[in-house]
Amino acid sequence: MQQDTVYFDETRQAVMILDQTLLPNEVRYLSLTDARQLWDAIYLLQVRGAPAIGVTAALGMYMLALRSEATELDAFVRDFHEQKDYLNSSRPTAVNLSWALNRMEAALQRALQEWDMSHQNVNHTDEKAAAWRAFLADALKQEADTIYREDIEVCRRIGEHGLSLLKDGYGVLTHCNAGRLATVRYGTATAPLYLAHEQGMTLHVYCDETRPLLQGARLTAYELQAAGIDTTLICDNMSASIMQTGKIHAVFVGCDRVAANGDTANKIGTAVVAAVAKKYHVPFYVCAPTSTIDAATPTGAEIVIEQRKESEVTTMWYEKRMAPEGIHVYNPAFDVTSHEDITAIITEDGIVRPPYHFS
Repeated sequence: MQQDTVYFDETRQAVMILDQTLLPNEVRYLSLTDARQLWDAIYLLQVRGAPAIGVTAALGMYMLALRSEATELDAFVRDFHEQKDYLNSSRPTAVNLSWALNRMEAALQRALQEWDMSHQNVNHTDEKAAAWRAFLADALKQEADTIYREDIEVCRRIGEHGLSLLKDGYGVLTHCNAGRLATVRYGTATAPLYLAHEQGMTLHVYCDETRPLLQGARLTAYELQAAGIDTTLICDNMSASIMQTGKIHAVFVGCDRVAANGDTANKIGTAVVAAVAKKYHVPFYVCAPTSTIDAATPTGAEIVIEQRKESEVTTMWYEKRMAPEGIHVYNPAFDVTSHEDITAIITEDGIVRPPYHFS
């Protein structure tokens, strides 16, 4: 847990990611060196969490530019846009993916304009190809590095704001994994927990399993325990039971997209936790970098929800099939939590409270 979840290896010219599908039983980093490997890693959840996906995409576009064999500038630009669209198709719900890819495209456009202004009379198809390729790759590297550093800083600032909502002795419930494994380093929903732990506060964290992919059991419980934070794993359908006991003082979750009205899309089951928290008067906090706020999406009803494979429900975690052959399976990756059930949204710029369309 001392190594960043995503980083770039200049020696290998590869994007390195911690393969989250193998946790908690095996810690292995994957070396991604082409567009297909990047697409698979994002789609198969080897790298997951909106911020980590965005950073992976940004570093990936730089890596692809660095490895480009295009000898004509037009071909280089065409390949860039094709690879950008291809990567963007891997996960539709996490807005950080398209956000990061769009930032990389904007960086390329600025670099192209700068190159054209200083090399107007250069034949781009001859020996100068190496020069413009290096120039453009460097511009993309700078933008990718900026996105990488921003993620670390943004998560720490979210943690600082969230820390103000915690008290010593609190019981905290979290769902899915919005921890350091979902980002480069600190996490979003867990950032306040890490900072509280660093300051000597005593917390007890309850992690939902988060079916069907068990990110809470495999990832959040793993990383919090590794950090020395007192942690208890519970099944998803136990959240109401434990809130009834008064052991939960706050819920902290992450999200993949925030609509303009404050509706949020997060891992399936989050909406249930929010509704239960509201019933038992437990504050429900969503930790969201401003990069996940999608002002162009009016409400949660317009958020595209990714549908996953049936096997994740019927066979993936079992020695033998645990559902009858031919049964219909509904397996959305996310649900939408209504802004009416959200106490506050914690961003790197501060804590946002209702009415969200204004604040």
